[in-house]
Order: sequence, then structure tokens, then C-alpha cells
Amino acid sequence: MLDLFIIGAGPIGLACGLEAQKAGLSFVITDKGCLVNSLYNYPSTMTFFSTSEKLEIGGIPFVSNNVKPTRAEALEYYRRVAFSNHLLINLFEEVLSVDGKDGHYTITTAKTAYHAKKIIIATGFYDIAVKLSVPGEDLPKVKHYYKDPHYYAMQKVLVVGASNSAVDVALETYRKGAEVTMVVRAPEISSRVKYWVRPDIINRIKEGSIKAYFNSSVTAISESEVDIATPDGPVTIANDFVLAMTGYKPNFDFLKKIGIQLSADEKLLPQYNAETMETTSLPGVYLAGVVCGGMDTHLWFIENSRVHAEMIIGDIVKKK
Repeated sequence: MLDLFIIGAGPIGLACGLEAQKAGLSFVITDKGCLVNSLYNYPSTMTFFSTSEKLEIGGIPFVSNNVKPTRAEALEYYRRVAFSNHLLINLFEEVLSVDGKDGHYTITTAKTAYHAKKIIIATGFYDIAVKLSVPGEDLPKVKHYYKDPHYYAMQKVLVVGASNSAVDVALETYRKGAEVTMVVRAPEISSRVKYWVRPDIINRIKEGSIKAYFNSSVTAISESEVDIATPDGPVTIANDFVLAMTGYKPNFDFLKKIGIQLSADEKLLPQYNAETMETTSLPGVYLAGVVCGGMDTHLWFIENSRVHAEMIIGDIVKKK
């Protein structure tokens, strides 16, 4: 019987493990992917918005060569945190079900079963893409994840979206020789785009280097074209790849399956005690990190949710 079972080996799951270790609790961390799986799936060229000290967990210094660390530096940091602290982590092991009650939960994974008094869910939101829901979205040319711009050199690329991911993709592929078009539902590029990047994309659109359709949406995708609904009427353009940077969402099906209540509106906010992070519908089960925000995935980041680890472990220790 473990004191604690942690679902998710991202930065916040690791932070929870570090706090549990300090408190002398027995625990295991599992993840259905690799260590810090979401960060691994970020674009290879990505630079964080935050400075390195804001990405630190467990009070362990994060030394970066740059003011704002890169994806590679973050992977190295979290890997060293896991190794140097000898955290018990089982990777590529998906949780299938959670049964029982506070004090004795049974967690069944793809490999085995565990018994734990408490559970922390720190599963993030990067696993499931928000779909366009248009004909042709299942074609191989449509990508919801982006890794490297070189692949798209000399190709006609349509980028859907206007937030940080979409803007980065548009600029990077353009600078590697792609012919880039953007489709944006809003009337302008999002104000949440990194302040040093936003003027760049606005100027590229203004000069015509990147074509942008605002107040527009994709209506259909074919092997060689894309149909777009614009304020001036339907437009069809030649196309080789569609990069749909439309965002991602938590695994709501899993949360509902194990009995966590979500808000009735479109935000699907998991219901929990904001002072302890314990869910209101499953005593002894806690939420940590981005998963707490439901569809509002911009509410929580590493820097403002790493405190969840201290809050949760503090509550668990108090109740022992």
C-alpha cells in the first residue's frame, strides 16, 4: 500500500514526487509516455516564455545558457532532477482505471495494479488536439503537432490559429522557404503572443510575405487544396500541408471515467478545493498543474502551478 500514486511525469508530477519524498511518503509516478512527455513533443526549436528560475521545481536550480531556456535545456534539467533524486518513475505505462475510496484506491495500468491511499492527477493537456472537425482533417497532410521547420521547405503550408504555436510555426516555416498562409478566426493576431514575436508576424503579414485570412475558418481539406470561409466569400487555395495549431485539451474522458465532476459549461473545469487541490467528488484524489484549468489551458503554467505540489503534500501530511 503506497501513501501516494502520482499520474503524470511532467514537471508538476515530478514536483509532487519531490515534495512527497521530503515528507517521507511512499509513492510512485507513472506516465503513459516518456519523461516530461509534453515538453518532449514541443517543437525542437522552441524557447520558453519564462526564465529558467520560474521553471525550477523542488528548489533545484535550473541553469540556462540563455535568459529564456530552450526545450533541450528543459529536458536536460528535468531529466537530471529525476535521476539525481532517485524518483521512482514508471514510464510508458498508461493508467486505465481507478477504483476504491479515500485511504485505499486501486489503480490499474496497462502493466499492473497498484494500491495507494491518495492519488495526484498531473496529466497536463498536451495529449489531445482540439480538432477542426472539417472534411479531410484525417488526411496525412494535416498535422496537429509540429516538430521542425525544415520538413516544410518549398511547400505550400496553411497554418491554422493565431496564438504562440501558430505564429512560431508560420514564421519558422516561412524562413525555411515555405509559402505560408494563415487562417485566423479572430480579427487579429492574439495579444497573448510573445511580445518580442508579435511585431515580427504582424510585419510579415503587412508586407505580404505571409498571407493571412482573418475572421476566417477552414471548411474542407483535400489532397491538393484547402477551402476557406472568409468575410469576402469562400476561397480555395493550393496546399501541400495543413498545420492546425488549434490548441490541446486535457483528457476529459479519463477524468469523467474515474468520477471527477466537471463544470457544466464549455470550460469543463474540474471541481476541486482551491486551498488543498483535492477534488470535490473523489476524496483523496488531488489535481495539480494545467489539468486544473479545463479548456482554459492558458490559466496554469509550470511557474504558477508548481506550488500545487506543496499544497497537496501539506494537506496529505496533515490528514495522516
